[in-house]
Amino acid sequence: MAFGLTVRFTARDDAAVRAFDDLTAETLIGIRDLEPGTLVYVSHAVEGQPLQRIFYELYADRAAFELHETQPHVRRFLAAREQYIAAVEVDFMEAVAGKGVPGSVAS
Repeated sequence: MAFGLTVRFTARDDAAVRAFDDLTAETLIGIRDLEPGTLVYVSHAVEGQPLQRIFYELYADRAAFELHETQPHVRRFLAAREQYIAAVEVDFMEAVAGKGVPGSVAS
């Protein structure tokens, strides 16, 4: 069954959020090219909160997420983000029902 999470990042300042967005774009190259079990990985700007980003991540299963966490491009992201981020909030989720990625949610 699909496994997902949301992560809310709050950047330190305007320069930090721009650098964080650049870091995210670099990291997405590896995610797109090397992680077939990562079904959705999207960074969202938050309306009215210019220093915040919300990531929505959906994996084929928990094992795909755990593999994602071991990838060199992700390890680099996790280490480098610290210089830009003032706060992080994570919510882990398991799909119950929905529409979207075929085979990723129970009906």
